[in-house]
This record gives sequence, C-alpha cells and structure tokens, in this order.
Amino acid sequence: MPIKLPNDLPVREILEEENIFVMDEDRALHQDIRPIQICILNLMPIKEDTELQILRMLSNTPLQIDVTFMKMTSHISKNTAKSHLDTFYYSFEELKKRHFDGLIVTGAPVELYEFEEVDYWEEITRVFSWCNTHVTSTLFLCWGAQAALYYYYGLPKRKLDAKLFGLFRHRIYNRKTPLLRGFDDEFWIPHSRYTEVPVEEIVRCEALTILAQSEEAGVALCMADKGRKIFMMGHPEYDRMVLRNEYVRDQRKGLDTALPKNYFPGDDVGKRPVLVWRAIANNLYTNWLNYYVYQSTPYNLDGTPWGDLIPDNYR
Repeated sequence: MPIKLPNDLPVREILEEENIFVMDEDRALHQDIRPIQICILNLMPIKEDTELQILRMLSNTPLQIDVTFMKMTSHISKNTAKSHLDTFYYSFEELKKRHFDGLIVTGAPVELYEFEEVDYWEEITRVFSWCNTHVTSTLFLCWGAQAALYYYYGLPKRKLDAKLFGLFRHRIYNRKTPLLRGFDDEFWIPHSRYTEVPVEEIVRCEALTILAQSEEAGVALCMADKGRKIFMMGHPEYDRMVLRNEYVRDQRKGLDTALPKNYFPGDDVGKRPVLVWRAIANNLYTNWLNYYVYQSTPYNLDGTPWGDLIPDNYR
C-alpha cells in the first residue's frame, strides 16, 4: 500500500524510481479509508537522507501511511536548506494538538553532550511528555532511544572508549513478543555511536523488557508499556553505503575513526559492503506498524479522548 507524501518532497522521485507506491495528496483525498498517521521527528543533520531511509522502511507494509515531519525550532539546522524545512516540516507547537498512531524519533549527532546541554533538550522533553497522551506507539532510534531512556527512567549514558562503528551480531530474547515475529535467532544491524546505556542499568529497570542484545554492542532493542515505547540503539534503517560514507567523512575531518567492523569484505574499503540487515529492518518496522500501531489505535484518532484508550498499566 502507498505512503502519502507532500507532492513536492524531493525524495519522492527516488522512492518512485524504486517502485515504492507513493500517493499524492490529491489522490489520497479520494480514498475511503483512514490512513495510519505517522510522525517522524527527524533530528539528523542531512534531513533528506534520513527521510529516504525511514520511508523505505515504512513502505513494506499493506497499510496506507500518511507521514508528517516534525522539526525542533530551538535548533538551527546547518546541513538542510531552510526552504526544505519550512516547506515540509512542522514545529511541535503546530502539531501538539494532533494525535498520531505512531511516532519515530531519530538519532542525532549530539551524543558527546550531556542531555541537558543539547540546545533543543527542553523542547524534546515536551515531545516525550506529549507522547504519553497523543501517540499510540513511539519508536526511538539511537540517540533518540538514549535520550528517552534518560527522560522516562533516569537511565544514564556513558562514553565508550572508542566509537562503536560497524555491523554487529545480536541475539534475540523473549521470542514470543510480536515485535520479533519472523526474526531469526541472530541478526546483524549497523551501529554508529560514541555512547551507550549500560546493560546493567537496563536490566535493573523493571519497566523495560530486553528483546535483543550483542556481546559487543550491548542492548540493541528493548521496550516498555507493552510496546507503547520501543527503543532501538542501532540503525537498522541505514542504507548499504551509509557506514562507508561516515568513515570517509571522519577521515576527511582527521578523526581517528577505525574501519567499520564486519562491514567491508576483507576490510577493503574499495569493496562493496554486503547488505545483510535489510530484511530484518523491514521486519522490525512492519511488525511495529502492524502489532503496536495499527492493531492498537482507534479508528477515530482525533475524536477519541486519548486517556480513555490507555490501560491503567500504561499510565
């Protein structure tokens, strides 16, 4: 089924070239169904790259999806044109009265700052609070996951001795959880970060259920509130060449970033990386949309008092 996007969104053309069914706003108005309302809080510097990566993931579902992009107004983006943000993104103030079936909070390259030092920290905590009453399920990615774990449960992050960078093997736990339907016992996904939430802190938090963990990368996936909050520490949405591009960028900046682990065949930068995480990424997003968004959300999204939909053990 299609993703409904603004008619002039630049990545739309790329998605259509990849045979992803994209519906324009005019055609969507004539559909006699309620599309799933998904909001993406995009905190990454190059917005269009992240838009493309996540929209690819959302396209692998039979559901019709209406996507809205959110921005933080307390931060000035240096890598995305203001015209793009003004045209396709909304502020929290513009969206705070709306309800959404799902929200995705991306990572951000601010890990080495304390959370309270991030210029949009106060603004994003308002979004985190709003999630409790206006979003059916939220998927937090990388720094977004670390920030949410800190905000909701007080879990600290700690700086790693070196950048965790590359492909890492993970083992699943709690297989009967619907989010893991169709997963193999082990899977690979990319990580690219300088900090982590310590495993022991997550284990001690009774609100959290660990779903996937790596010997090298720590906890990769956990959830709370029966799936109303899902935390993914890695980047399953990354395209084949993202880690390669990050490595080249770091080298040009003079950083001592090591080669991404388990990524280039024979650790040869000239060789094309093997894409081994796309299927598991598609599965994760499809399960999230199906079991935690579509099957849990009301039909009349804006007209239903949200507090009445949340069981007591979710509050």
